[in-house]
Amino acid sequence: MVRILYYTQRSPYARKVRIVLAEKQLPCELKETDINNKSREFISLSPIRKVPLLVDENGLVFWDSTLIVEYLDETYPQPGFYPSDRIERLCCRQGEELADNLIDNVVGLWYETRKGNQADFGTQAKYQSNINRVLGVFEQQLTVSAYLFNETLSAVDVAAISGLGYYSLRFGNNWQQEYPKLSQWFEVLHQRQSVYSTMPKA
Repeated sequence: MVRILYYTQRSPYARKVRIVLAEKQLPCELKETDINNKSREFISLSPIRKVPLLVDENGLVFWDSTLIVEYLDETYPQPGFYPSDRIERLCCRQGEELADNLIDNVVGLWYETRKGNQADFGTQAKYQSNINRVLGVFEQQLTVSAYLFNETLSAVDVAAISGLGYYSLRFGNNWQQEYPKLSQWFEVLHQRQSVYSTMPKA
């Protein structure tokens, strides 16, 4: 059976999975999904009807990007994206949750700005404040380690680069002036084929 990932090209959630698949060199058929006109095949597989959706070679079906990344890491452990130590793993998961929160706020901000005259500026400000707070935490982390969890690429970096890539796509790169260490980290990670090849396109 062929491994299949249902995705959209600009989805930061799907990008997380695509980066991990590429880093682990796991062949995968990519099926671009029209979220506004979902296929019967996709609907039958995904009760939540969101991308990404993974159908693995063994027939197992998983949705939710963070769960898919964890499944891939446990099933195909090299290279690993979570520490083996239980406490360190939980700390890594916590950092990943923070990066996922960044993604959620960036996506929320984008959809709010698309409302035009009906946009709520208070809601936009709340989203932006949340984004700035997370970026500040990551900037501080990069003063003590090369990556966002430790000295190697982890699930935290994968989620954060996906969130920041989408933020840059929708709102530009002005954030890089305020967060120089994060900016450098961003540029270094885009030298990896897994990250560069999955960049969202306008």
